[in-house]
Amino acid sequence: MSRLAAGVVLVTAHDPEDGPNGEDVGMTATAFVSVSLDPPMVLVSLREDSRMDDVLERCPRWAVSVLSESQRHIAGRFAMRGRISDRLLFEDVAYYRGEASGAPVLGGALAVVECETDQRVTAGDHTLVIGRVLTARTPSADGAPLVYFRGRYRHLS
Repeated sequence: MSRLAAGVVLVTAHDPEDGPNGEDVGMTATAFVSVSLDPPMVLVSLREDSRMDDVLERCPRWAVSVLSESQRHIAGRFAMRGRISDRLLFEDVAYYRGEASGAPVLGGALAVVECETDQRVTAGDHTLVIGRVLTARTPSADGAPLVYFRGRYRHLS
């Protein structure tokens, strides 16, 4: 599967149960696809028992920011495994709150999709989360997509 080029996204949610003001949580993903146009639905694959899997089980609304090649450092930052808190990861990242999800949405993203979980399907060691699209927009028309291929981030030439 490393030979299949994939776009890179940041999946985010706001976990209100984590601390007095809650905590923002983010995860880099390459397994993100459109599932249906009517109604509009998308799917993201999460490692079972990962922090994001746990959060999306409790929090039905979440967001996806499609990363541009200039956001490669953000992809690497949120791809780290085994972290205890995401609080510091968002510290110097430009973001705003999605109106429909309340989740962090990256400034400069090529596209933004806010979702509400419709189904969760166990698939081996992953959970497939199917979300009904609440809003979709393309805030930044400039830039090329960040691509992941053969174990590395790439850019289109």
